[in-house]
Amino acid sequence: MRRYIKWLALIVGFAGFAGLIVFLLVKLTPSPPESEVELAMKAFSRANKDKADTYSTKLFNESRAAYDSAMANWKRENKKFLFFRNYEKVETFARLASKRAGQATTTSQINSSSLKISVKEKIDSVNKTVSGIDHIFGRYPLPSDSRKKVAKGNMLLKEAEVAYSKGQYVQANSKINEAEYLLTTVFNTELSDLKDYFKSLPVWKKWAQQAISESARNKSYAIVVDKFSKKCYIYLKGVKKFEFDAELGINWVGNKRRMGDKATPEGIYKVVNKFQGKQTEYYKSLSLDYPNARDMERFKSELSRGSLPAWAKIGGGIEIHGGGGKGVDWTEGCIALTNSEIDVLYDLAKVGTPVVIVGSVKDLSKVLENELLVNGNRGDN
Repeated sequence: MRRYIKWLALIVGFAGFAGLIVFLLVKLTPSPPESEVELAMKAFSRANKDKADTYSTKLFNESRAAYDSAMANWKRENKKFLFFRNYEKVETFARLASKRAGQATTTSQINSSSLKISVKEKIDSVNKTVSGIDHIFGRYPLPSDSRKKVAKGNMLLKEAEVAYSKGQYVQANSKINEAEYLLTTVFNTELSDLKDYFKSLPVWKKWAQQAISESARNKSYAIVVDKFSKKCYIYLKGVKKFEFDAELGINWVGNKRRMGDKATPEGIYKVVNKFQGKQTEYYKSLSLDYPNARDMERFKSELSRGSLPAWAKIGGGIEIHGGGGKGVDWTEGCIALTNSEIDVLYDLAKVGTPVVIVGSVKDLSKVLENELLVNGNRGDN
């Protein structure tokens, strides 16, 4: 019995010792900072959801690097013997990852909101530029390169608007920046050319006023064609009686220089013939005395200077005729009215009726006064 008690005491003692050893092993074995790592993972995930990789790239990358370092250290420590493990770096990197992820989330929200506002402002501004181009240069014979830029700019604008609506502000910003560059370049270049064109305005006004004054003095009709406004004005006794929309040559900006340039001439002319029915291709027409002496002199001067090729011819056959109403400039250089309008003009015009064709009778500032071209933020050219 005593032996049994002795053995039982030994077993109990050994069990207690073993339990103590286990307790000490558990107590003394370093524990990995699982909670810190889990918090870091959640913070990183939240930052990723808020697109911090896009709007707070530096902080987001720092968070990711710290998290990766925490996991790498954890893996390295787990390979060591229990008592030699040290998870301090794991905890340090995990806390740094949480901190940077939180900062990235906050910064991303701020930057995203700021970019959203900025992109919206750019989209609105570019839409105003497009509106100006459409209104002022809608029937302006833009060079091929400018037309291509406008088409691409409009496409990029639409793509920017789609990206913006989807919350893709970085993509939208990239596209609207390119659209802005293309469209503003065209806008400013063509506006500069337009200003150069309008340098002839004093001469144009003089021609038009002379015709109107002669109409008043002679109590007769006079016809004034304003190319930029696309208008044909009919005066009687110095008073405007009719105003018709006019369609011009495809390349109407500037004076006519040679045959085939599809430009509508500018100058002081007169009706030299009237045609109708089978006599004309366009219902009814008033033939003008282009080229007159002034046109011939200018043409010969350009030939002698070499600004026109030696094979060039001055051309002719400029008329005011019917067949218009298309809403575009399509003629070879003539002035087209609708058939009902040419009926009116044909009846009142006579051989010898003066016809003045000018680039404009209005100042450029007045032509553009209701448009964004003069709002001060387009630049001066």
